[in-house]
Amino acid sequence: METQHFYPLTEVNEAIESKLIQCNNDAIPIDSITFSGNGEPTLHPQFLEIIDHLILLRDKYYPNAVITCLSNSTQLYREDVREALFKIENPILKLDAATEEMYQIVNNPLQNCSVNQIIKWLKLFEGNFILQTLFFSGDLGGVPFDNSKEPHLSKWLDVVQMLKPKKVMLYSLDRETPAQNLNKISTEEMETIAQKVRAFGIPTLVF
Repeated sequence: METQHFYPLTEVNEAIESKLIQCNNDAIPIDSITFSGNGEPTLHPQFLEIIDHLILLRDKYYPNAVITCLSNSTQLYREDVREALFKIENPILKLDAATEEMYQIVNNPLQNCSVNQIIKWLKLFEGNFILQTLFFSGDLGGVPFDNSKEPHLSKWLDVVQMLKPKKVMLYSLDRETPAQNLNKISTEEMETIAQKVRAFGIPTLVF
């Protein structure tokens, strides 16, 4: 695995404050300050300190804004990462499979991480998080898969019902991917899955 390089804490904090000041001066409304994009934000070794400082900045410049973080959930084994995510309004945490076989196929984790571990860490949030799942099918390394079909779907639904997240977000592929032979799940199929989750009383969005 390549060595990770991260921006220093002071540089991150200064960049965030500079942008918030600029937006505030230009009267640009902000309803959510979001960590997303290319890369996993919780990999930063000082993620907790970044969140702590961001909360102070949010309260100063945009007190009505929420803080959102999209995460692949692999760093939840770190107590400091969990502590940081407990503090924000919208931790959006991924779970693309509920069986070890499917998890290894669709996520191919670079570190030694099992789906049962991730589910255990998600339980610690006691439902105070948003669950995000990517449904797709295809062939990876000669192994055909479809995480939207049985028996994998029922196992995923069982986990969702047990975790009781405050919201579920479902999506499929919408752009070219590095891997070939991957297929999007239709909107109709996604809505069918969403209805099953809504039957648990959990608000569910399809993107």
